[in-house]
Amino acid sequence: MENGLSEVLGSKGLLKKHEFIRVLVQCLYSLGFKKSASCLEHESKILYKTADYEFLEMQVLSGDWDSCVAVLDRIFDNSKDDMRNTALYLVFKQCLFEYLKRGDVSLALNVLRKQAPMSKMGKEKVHRLACDIVCSKEMKFGEEDSCLVQDSRKNLLVELKKLIPLPIVFPERRLEHLVETAVMDQIDKCLYHNSCDAVSLYKDHHCGRDQIPSETVQILMAHKNEVWFVQFSNSGKYLATASSDCTAIIWKVLDDNKVELKHTLQSHKNPVSFVSWSPDDTKLLTCGNGEVLKLWDVDTGVLRHTFGNNDTGFTVSSCAWFPDSTRLVCGSSDPENGIVMWDTNGNELKAWRGTRIPKVVDLAVTPDGESMITVFSDREIRILNLETKVERVISEEQPITSLSVSGDGKFFIVNLSCQGIHLWDLAGEWKKPLKLSGHKQSKYVIRSCFGGLDSSFVASGSEDSQVYIWNLKNAKPLEVLSGHSMTVNCVSWNPKNPRMLASASDDQTIRIWGPGKLNKPENRLGDQANGRNRRTG
Repeated sequence: MENGLSEVLGSKGLLKKHEFIRVLVQCLYSLGFKKSASCLEHESKILYKTADYEFLEMQVLSGDWDSCVAVLDRIFDNSKDDMRNTALYLVFKQCLFEYLKRGDVSLALNVLRKQAPMSKMGKEKVHRLACDIVCSKEMKFGEEDSCLVQDSRKNLLVELKKLIPLPIVFPERRLEHLVETAVMDQIDKCLYHNSCDAVSLYKDHHCGRDQIPSETVQILMAHKNEVWFVQFSNSGKYLATASSDCTAIIWKVLDDNKVELKHTLQSHKNPVSFVSWSPDDTKLLTCGNGEVLKLWDVDTGVLRHTFGNNDTGFTVSSCAWFPDSTRLVCGSSDPENGIVMWDTNGNELKAWRGTRIPKVVDLAVTPDGESMITVFSDREIRILNLETKVERVISEEQPITSLSVSGDGKFFIVNLSCQGIHLWDLAGEWKKPLKLSGHKQSKYVIRSCFGGLDSSFVASGSEDSQVYIWNLKNAKPLEVLSGHSMTVNCVSWNPKNPRMLASASDDQTIRIWGPGKLNKPENRLGDQANGRNRRTG
């Protein structure tokens, strides 16, 4: 018997006291504190299980099917209620299952011919029962297994609880769900949240800037000229950089998140502006607008293959891997070369050439290998499903300089020369992109990336020598990071460490960024330092 039905709790008076206590009792039972739960029921005179449900539970576990039907008729007062008829169907199905298992064919037929039709659960449900007898393997004759029968009865109770209306029963672990929902709501409003760790219930959740990379922890100065590209490997254990000094460098990320030089890759004759890690992190591709594509062994730093050569004019502007780490695709800024798919031995597997394939600005392959995203002639994005051959085209009004795909392959971002970043969904459900703004870009190739927990952040370089970070819930920058003295060309977020970011700049350095300091004020505007860059897109 429930007392105090009209009493409410909370400063807003929105919580019914008897429901609150009942949910508490359920929580205590689910956590294994049976004595405490029983004591609370006794003291409050509020029971977790109603009399009807407790009786139903008892009859199901004992196999008294007539009583089960009677109590369900009492719970559902409308014989046309579909939930009621589904519940009766499940009870009769269990009944038939048990009768047939022990060989009581006459009792099973009686259920099918008389009891089920008399319950008024509908002809369709009765026909389903008949089909179950004929088709279901569970309904075949066999020795009765008491453990199997008890397990199936418990499963029946689980299914019945989903059908019985409130307030007779309510969902399992209700208090946990309510608290978790409240916590998730606070997390959703927290722009700095960047961890999958459990949060404290002792206070309202709020993260600080120590959750995202916003302080320089290391400066790498091995390049002798502007650094145009930076990318962490898929495992987060390596970092690759490309420079106008015609080299690329492989760096190793140590256990303490410090970075040390592993290999300097020297073979290109012209500036290197792009790198791409194989999904298994054993190989690295390097290329540039005036350069050929080269394949390197990550462990040894040895050049394994050169695709094409400078003399024939086969230069590559961007490249990407397929998930098997044995196939790759590259795009050329020369329309005659188009897009080519190779294996790692240099065998051409497929090519897209001709009048429909103009200058390739950038390209990417989704992590599942199903789609190829290509930026053509500055303003056109083509998404090609490689299996179905279906192609979708997105047109931007401003020139596009770069492309980046989220880790889950559901979204991609493009940097525009008009100081904008557009976020698109790969499925094509959005009519308009999500727009991020605040950074500076008008003349040069600037690259951005996804990062952080669930790719919920975007970082970008900028022509004002700063790094910009957005939470995707807000179009304005969350943080503006100062430190570089010239244009920041590219950024990369460590895919395995959400608090580690790298940036590459025309000041010839790569900065490694780590968690910010809590006592330092947020820098949302940044220092307006003006860097110069001699490189255009």
